[in-house]
Amino acid sequence: MLVLGLALLGASAAYRLGLDARGLLPREGGLRIARDFFAAALTPALDYEVARPSGSVPSFLSRLAGALWQTVLYAAAALSLALLPGLVLGCLASSSVWAADPMRMPSAGLRRCTARLVRGLLRLWIGMLRSVHELLWAAVLLAALGVSPATGVLALAIPLSGTLAKVFSELLDEASQKATRGVRSVGAGPLAVFAWGSLPTALPDMAAYTFYRFECALRTSAVLGFFGFPTRGYHLRAAFEVSRYREVWSYLYALILMVLLLELLGAALRRRFLA
Repeated sequence: MLVLGLALLGASAAYRLGLDARGLLPREGGLRIARDFFAAALTPALDYEVARPSGSVPSFLSRLAGALWQTVLYAAAALSLALLPGLVLGCLASSSVWAADPMRMPSAGLRRCTARLVRGLLRLWIGMLRSVHELLWAAVLLAALGVSPATGVLALAIPLSGTLAKVFSELLDEASQKATRGVRSVGAGPLAVFAWGSLPTALPDMAAYTFYRFECALRTSAVLGFFGFPTRGYHLRAAFEVSRYREVWSYLYALILMVLLLELLGAALRRRFLA
């Protein structure tokens, strides 16, 4: 029934949007642009397609490496900034930490009411953080603060902290209770049960998911270049606007290679974390 409902919703959306396969036909000159673009994929550039005066600008490969490094720096800084609030909010929004009674309330009824109220407010705040996309945050902060590294990092970190908090809280709630019962059986207090039972059980999944979010932040930080930040997207847009498609493909291939390397590293870490 769920699949059928989604199919009906998709069909209704297609009808309301007026989707038509004819809209995918290239416009005048579109076939030529598409042909030139995809033909360039076979011969990515190793140097500028247009000759530059010697010594006036860095080499193309140096610029390519610098753009990739800037992309990594933006993603790493955003993840570092988002990780602590994401972890704190995720723990406080999980049911397991409130089962541990961190406020040491005298009655079970008061504990349940307080837990529901606090968790509801926290989940509302987390939803607000993650409901606005990174690119919209970038547009707002760019208009308010101008182009700066802090603006780009903050645009990535705000929704990232909300996403980490949401998933961390769910991983804590879904963690196996074997360790929790074991810690409780030796007479540990409520907070000790959470700190030594629930949290360590969920920590490998949380670490693996954090690395996955770093991959996502890497791709989004590249797109920030279209807003003027000095990441890979800035140079890619500049090359595309002047039809230097071989340079465009060099930036694309470099990003793909970097993401694949991170995926291999992430898979190795997940095997280690979750073994």
